[in-house]
Amino acid sequence: MTDQLPLTADAPATERIGEILQRLHAAYPNADCALVHTNAFELLVATILSAQCTDERVNKVTPALFARFPTPVAMAQGDRAELEELIRSTGFFRNKAKNIQEASRRLVETFDGMVPDNMNDLLTLTGVARKTANVVLGTAYGIGVGVVVDTHVKRLSNRLGLTKVEDPEKIERDLMALVPQGDWVAFSHMLILHGRQVCDARKPKCAECTLNVLCPSAQA
Repeated sequence: MTDQLPLTADAPATERIGEILQRLHAAYPNADCALVHTNAFELLVATILSAQCTDERVNKVTPALFARFPTPVAMAQGDRAELEELIRSTGFFRNKAKNIQEASRRLVETFDGMVPDNMNDLLTLTGVARKTANVVLGTAYGIGVGVVVDTHVKRLSNRLGLTKVEDPEKIERDLMALVPQGDWVAFSHMLILHGRQVCDARKPKCAECTLNVLCPSAQA
């Protein structure tokens, strides 16, 4: 019986994914959502704010925001101009303020002020698409019904050869077919951390990357 040959970057994604996951878990055993929150509502709002904005910037804004508008009722009834000013530095603040208030009103009017714990209901909230819904479900409720695809996950999934498409929903489908469901939530958190710390958009640190030998981009 011959020894199994080590996996290389040119192996199919279906063969590499197990080792990729193992290495990511070893590198980021405590990977979690970087958005600071104390409940599902705060996470929902913070995730809406994170669109085209860094989590670091969002975390600087939300303490004052939630001190002023701590509940869906308070947020829904708040002064729009004041809300806009509180979130101005996150960019696109007028549209984000509108989405947050409309989502908060629906939470109050339709869901008794509670953030839904299922995809279908979450997607009825203004400003919420699959990425935001997956963040809330996975982080606030521990429910993995999909894979969060943000800019880091999109970039790394392509570099690692786990997908060949650019559309986030198609990337999500490809990743859901590859990654065991029990790892869907953690996989996103780990890839996001890896993207921030190692696999930079402009200057990836391939030489020190734990996934180097499994990555077609690093071996190209």
